[in-house]
Amino acid sequence: MTVLATIDWIIILLYFVVILGIAWWVIRQQSTTSDDYFLAGRNLGWFVVGASIFASNIGSEHLVGLAGSGATDGVALAHYELHAWCLLVLGWLLAPFYIRSNVFTMPEFLEKRFSSTARWVLSIISLVAYVLTKVAVGIFAGGIVFGVLLPEVSFMGLDSFWIGSILMILLTGLYTMLGGLRAVAYTETMQTVILVLGAVLTTIYGLDALGGWGELKRIAGSEMFNLWKPIVPAGYEATWAPVKTDTQMAWYFNSNYPWIGMLFCAPIVGLWYWCTDQYIVQRILGAANLTEARRGTIAAAFFKLLPVFIFIIPGMITYALASTGKIASLSAELMGPDGAIINAKAQQVFPLLVATVLPAGIRGIVVAGLLAALMSSLAGVFNASSTLFTMDLYSKLKPNVSEAQLVRMGRIATGVMVVIGLLWIPVIQGSRGLYDYLQSVQGYLAPPIFVVFFFGIFNKRLNSKGALSALVVGFAMGLFRLAIDTPVTLMEGFAYEEGSFFWIINNIFFQYYSLIIFLVSGLVMIVVSYATEPPTAIQVTNLTIGGVTEEQRAAVKASYTTMDIVATVVVLVLIAAAYIYFTG
Repeated sequence: MTVLATIDWIIILLYFVVILGIAWWVIRQQSTTSDDYFLAGRNLGWFVVGASIFASNIGSEHLVGLAGSGATDGVALAHYELHAWCLLVLGWLLAPFYIRSNVFTMPEFLEKRFSSTARWVLSIISLVAYVLTKVAVGIFAGGIVFGVLLPEVSFMGLDSFWIGSILMILLTGLYTMLGGLRAVAYTETMQTVILVLGAVLTTIYGLDALGGWGELKRIAGSEMFNLWKPIVPAGYEATWAPVKTDTQMAWYFNSNYPWIGMLFCAPIVGLWYWCTDQYIVQRILGAANLTEARRGTIAAAFFKLLPVFIFIIPGMITYALASTGKIASLSAELMGPDGAIINAKAQQVFPLLVATVLPAGIRGIVVAGLLAALMSSLAGVFNASSTLFTMDLYSKLKPNVSEAQLVRMGRIATGVMVVIGLLWIPVIQGSRGLYDYLQSVQGYLAPPIFVVFFFGIFNKRLNSKGALSALVVGFAMGLFRLAIDTPVTLMEGFAYEEGSFFWIINNIFFQYYSLIIFLVSGLVMIVVSYATEPPTAIQVTNLTIGGVTEEQRAAVKASYTTMDIVATVVVLVLIAAAYIYFTG
């Protein structure tokens, strides 16, 4: 089956020419200093910051995973996408602390606030998290897209899935290793435009093929359009039960997001990701000043409102087209005998919709958008990983190395992360779903990091011993859950004895387990801190709310205008409107 026409290939080739041309131009302008390579010389404007944040965020988990969840669970996961308000927290609350501290990385900020040990621990946690989630998921999703759009391609025994994965790594890794953050940020700005245009066109053509928005609502039903009502058969009470029972297993895979977990756990993961993760925050660290950084987060918040309509809705459109038989090929490919989407096929819904409803030419634009999202997401995590390893680990072990050596080590670190990520693809292939996998792993690793940053900034009495204890205990709890889950994920037919301790741990909804980690980490940090000596003045001055001087408060106030406030309010109103609309 040939999905792409000649005109599509021409458009895709043009996309690669433009992206690599931008990267080449940036590389030619770049110096060999670590400041320029890792943080783009701290000279990025607000639109580049905002577009780069959005492009890094919108990657494989959205193209493949989020659209798939839309086909199976409706708008349930829109909670995560409506976390645009977290970006406002980053811009208005945390950016002043980050910019003032003049750091390269988030772990470096923890070193200034707490201790060098806390910096090392967070660096290691972050690198492990990137391997478990962003790197491997990005590579895997690239393979999924290529597998659907180019199913007939093979080379030396490799099918289109592996060829696509390898090509994504080589092309993205090339300009990331050579150009650093500046190349990543400028190419991501272009990729954001292509991505949004392509996804909007897919939604428009999909609705046209279905018969319009009203037809989608009729077919999907009120439950799929309700943020707070998971798809649960009559007689079950999964929204309250923290542990699944054997009678719930049949429908569990389509109902993994109890509303209590979404209400309390999702904001913790959201604030960790948007406000403390190097992958995102590195963009504002590269901003020219606080004003540009804040405006970049506001712009990114506007962009972040789009995924509900350009990824979840297309997933629901695909479900509607397949379930009604309006497009026979989609029905044959996706639907099971029970009339539901086959869970293992859900990850293919977005590229299948592209291949089915779009005309030649338009399809090329959308495929370029898919590639843009996949490449920008990988580029962001490659750059963040190399920055963490080089600036937080390598430079500490070898403090007297030259700037050129730091840049070279950053490039080597990128290559190593790619290889490790490849090894994790089999784990993700066996997971319940790409977006489920990503959210569950982040749910296990995020809480202790959220605790040390937010508790540490809001309470100047908390000290390094409390922070280190919270990180170690929380990280251990997260890895323990991952170790329990992995055999069930990898080994077909494997299950723990029902009622056993391991069975209970494995079957607690991941959001509830995440909340347990949060509560334990927070308690540990508070108890240990108050049981030991208070932090020194240098550890709280400028780095906590209570340690900010009047002069610094005045500088922050001078960094924004009335228009910045108005734009922020508009974002909040749009978020509220989305919640109201999707609450039946």
